[in-house]
Amino acid sequence: MKFDLLANDKQSKARAGEITTAHGKIQTPIFMPVGTAATVKAVHQRELYDDINAQIILGNTYHLYLRPGLEVLEGAGGLHKFNGWNRPILTDSGGYQVYSLSGTRKIVEEGVKFKSHIDGSTHFFSPEGVMDIQRTIGADIIMAFDECTPYPCEYNYAKRSTEMTHRWLKRCCDRFDSTTGKYGYDQTLFPIVQGSTYKDLRIQSAETIASFNREGNAIGGLSVGEPAEMMYEMTELVCDILPKDKPRYLMGVGTPANILENIALGVDMFDCVLPTRNARNGMLFTTQGIINIRNERWKKDFSPIDETLGGYASTFYSKAYLRHLVHSNEMLGSQISSVHNLTFYLWLVKQAREKIIEGTYLEWKDKMVKQVMQRL
Repeated sequence: MKFDLLANDKQSKARAGEITTAHGKIQTPIFMPVGTAATVKAVHQRELYDDINAQIILGNTYHLYLRPGLEVLEGAGGLHKFNGWNRPILTDSGGYQVYSLSGTRKIVEEGVKFKSHIDGSTHFFSPEGVMDIQRTIGADIIMAFDECTPYPCEYNYAKRSTEMTHRWLKRCCDRFDSTTGKYGYDQTLFPIVQGSTYKDLRIQSAETIASFNREGNAIGGLSVGEPAEMMYEMTELVCDILPKDKPRYLMGVGTPANILENIALGVDMFDCVLPTRNARNGMLFTTQGIINIRNERWKKDFSPIDETLGGYASTFYSKAYLRHLVHSNEMLGSQISSVHNLTFYLWLVKQAREKIIEGTYLEWKDKMVKQVMQRL
């Protein structure tokens, strides 16, 4: 993997860059649609290519390991061939899913024992095993195995957890560096900064992660319930430590406002289930603000969902028609809403990139946050 830093905003820490992987280039800042189980929920690959113009998508190690399983994925030649996506893919390590299974898992130094949410069967993830699993999945960018601490989190627990994450990182790097990709192309390993919301732990973790000198770095353990201002404080602290010549990935974030504010702090990559999850519940993000398509006011509004945005789903279908589909529980309603929201998110980061290159990002960001987050 190669990262070229192309522009810096004059009034903030926002950057525009380009990541080159075996499956293509990624223009940063970028939002990555989440394809948990080898699919971005309710979205065809053709729509991801042509309408949304996603440059990279995510897969989830925990879910893919359980279903369809490694035998199927290896038999297909990896996730790219299995799901027909020939652009870059990133896989998370499963650490967040293990965190969310707090009632059915046990964390020890060797790794994590957990029960499948599908059938209750018992499994074990170790740092080495997670590297092997992600080698088999075949993503271009893979994540180190870490523990994601909850919020709030007691200091001593956060300290022990962060130190264990660093020990696990050493084991991940040793295993990754002693193995090769299975499908004829290189993969890249990103470490993950942890430390909860404690400044000293975040500083220690960012310095430790940077010392491993990998091609990119991630920031984890945020957007887990802490106030937004605390997230921004931790992100800025970490971004000031992580190398400037490598991409920074803030995991699991977030709202349009979260993304724009964190871009201003120096983050390059984002992912979140929010645009597709909210779409299935009738919440649409538009260039003018947030719409609850279930509301009565849209019943006879025959204007396009978002004419300014462009894209087939956003300009072909009317608000009234989409509202009808959603109220009728038609699957097409979730599909249209999901494609629209992802189109908006990719439009937003593309606009951000253009403003960074122009050197006008900060002023544009302050205006855009108010505009896109207002309720219509």
